[in-house]
Amino acid sequence: MELSEVLRKRRGELGMSQAELAAAAGVDRRQIRRYEAGEQQPVLSVAVAIAHALEITVNELAGQPRHRIDLSGVWWMTWQTARGGESVVAAQEVNFAQQEELIHLETIARGLSVEAGGYHWRGELRLWDQEVLMGWYVANDGPVRSKGTLYFVLHPHGVSMTGRWVGLGFDSKIMTGWGTASRSKDEAVALNEQLQAERGETP
Repeated sequence: MELSEVLRKRRGELGMSQAELAAAAGVDRRQIRRYEAGEQQPVLSVAVAIAHALEITVNELAGQPRHRIDLSGVWWMTWQTARGGESVVAAQEVNFAQQEELIHLETIARGLSVEAGGYHWRGELRLWDQEVLMGWYVANDGPVRSKGTLYFVLHPHGVSMTGRWVGLGFDSKIMTGWGTASRSKDEAVALNEQLQAERGETP
């Protein structure tokens, strides 16, 4: 894409007006209009300021898209938690819908039966520097109140992720446990067991 098209597209994605972008980048609004019309090209220092305001790199502003790993699709996620003082690992299918760095999560099935404490939830993860994902989750299944935060480290090839969750659970308002994700259930479970064995931690 040309710089002018990138400018218009990215500004629209962020819901910014030309005046807001101009103010954020420290340039005159008429200059933004000229850049978007393709009448002028910004000098390097201005391009850096505009890219920063648009939360993209200068290369992306110049129309050279950064490679982004695509994590969309169905994943198996596991959660180490506790119920009644006993450690439990739940595994469930979760749909990942990625838009740029933001990933929307929605469970496909409960990881445990309703009687055992299984529930549906939704959430979001944001991918940072192609290696770390941070976000949140919240139950959307009847009266279940569980909600909290997520932190994962992505495998270099994007085939799995490992991390922790912290949130409201059945036994306490502040609980934590290991969490994993993979394209297969067996691998996701094995990764969780490996984390527990290596760190010797319980929720």
